[in-house]
Amino acid sequence: MSGSWVAVTGATGFIGSVLLKSLIKEGWKIKALARHPRANDEFTQWIEGDLDNLDALRSLVENVSAVVHCAGRVRGSSLEDFIATNVEGTSNLVRASIQQASPPRFLLISSLAARQPELSWYATSKRMAEQLVIDHSHIMPCAVFRPTAVYGPGDKEMSPLFRVTQRGILPMVGKAAMRFGLLHVNDLVDAILCWLSTQAPVNGVYELDDGLPGGYDSQTVAAIAQDVWKRPVRCLFLPAPLVSLVANINLWSAQILRYSPMLTPGKVRELQHPDWVCDITPLTQALPNWRPRVRLRDALPQAI
Repeated sequence: MSGSWVAVTGATGFIGSVLLKSLIKEGWKIKALARHPRANDEFTQWIEGDLDNLDALRSLVENVSAVVHCAGRVRGSSLEDFIATNVEGTSNLVRASIQQASPPRFLLISSLAARQPELSWYATSKRMAEQLVIDHSHIMPCAVFRPTAVYGPGDKEMSPLFRVTQRGILPMVGKAAMRFGLLHVNDLVDAILCWLSTQAPVNGVYELDDGLPGGYDSQTVAAIAQDVWKRPVRCLFLPAPLVSLVANINLWSAQILRYSPMLTPGKVRELQHPDWVCDITPLTQALPNWRPRVRLRDALPQAI
């Protein structure tokens, strides 16, 4: 389906910017949403607006064959903060899409956190957004991707953690037994491209990580970093009560000073959850041409 138009939200973010480059390389024409004016080029038409602007969203999805919804809020000081963007913004985009004479296929880039919506406001809002999309599957083809922690060049969340390992320390929150998946941004983008390129739309909810059996644990990551950096790397488990105290103070300060915090009690609960490993089998069956190709050992030097 390359050569067709695809609409992208979150195009200026970490995942969205990598996606745009790959779409252009594959010959897609792109409509991209941006808060501030940007110059169009032969590949990309920029639509000025945000997820609250229904006119902008209608322009974004007009005459496109697919919508990839990457935009979302990851910081906030209340459930309402997250719902305003992740749920109401998604609702606006879905509404604009189903109003088209031929509704486009729709892909929501969610988060594995949505698997455990009770943990945080973020996870709750992602699960609500997923359900909203799924509820419209009888009107337009739609799918949900739940990537685990996504990393790669330009990432502002995982890269600082990996960078610290160069100094011989891997700081962790939680217990040594907890396991988690990792996903390189290039593998996520490849999955999106495969989803876009199928003749028949692929529907459903799918988890994504790099497919490492059993995922990673703190010792595995430390051993990989030690091998890559050629120096000892030890795990430093931060005391849970201390991290929770800092998170509560941060949230309290944010609500008074009106900023959007990253470290909140909900985020701490996410970090302490014992199992963030994915089962990618359903997605590899739905998209036979997709297999994750990048493992942390290969990507760590570039990820920082």
